[in-house]
Amino acid sequence: MSSAAPVIGVLALQGDVREHLIALAAADAVARPVRRPEELAEVDGLVLPGGESTTISKLAVLFGVMEPLRARVRAGMPVYGTCAGMIMLADKILDPRSGQETVGGIDMIVRRNAFGRQNESFEAAVDVRGVEGDPVEGVFIRAPWVESVGAGAEVLAEHGGHIVAVRQGNALATSFHPELTGDHRVHALFVDMVRAMRAAESL
Repeated sequence: MSSAAPVIGVLALQGDVREHLIALAAADAVARPVRRPEELAEVDGLVLPGGESTTISKLAVLFGVMEPLRARVRAGMPVYGTCAGMIMLADKILDPRSGQETVGGIDMIVRRNAFGRQNESFEAAVDVRGVEGDPVEGVFIRAPWVESVGAGAEVLAEHGGHIVAVRQGNALATSFHPELTGDHRVHALFVDMVRAMRAAESL
């Protein structure tokens, strides 16, 4: 196994890209913005940031990165989606906008903006399975929740009776924004997932 830090991209088409780049670097990864297929090909894993899921979907198609991203996720590339990124990783959206596409990768059904509008944003302590220590402080901004998961998906956290964190294989998703709090433990969990994938590929 290579001891070099994993190279992890952040899909930089729209949303809170900078905050994820900072959090990944703090979790001992080499963080890079990714906008095009050739940049996607150079990373070991990818973060799909919060933002506006319909806009991100349409820009991913426009920039020619949607199909290569789907292919890499199907092939097992580790991927982590927050908020809009969670929506992008869902196999099904309960209430999609016209023309909205997803990358898929997690057998779940999500509801967009489930926790309310922008002015109903809030913070809450969330116990996330796999993250040691105190609960994670989750920032919920027009956040989705997961209506249901399939047999292959593992629920990692709930809030208010709703599923807010899910993992399936190398795909991780949270409806909240850990990158906005200065607590990088969820990003460290994802970096560990990327390291484990690289170790498996080197065997």
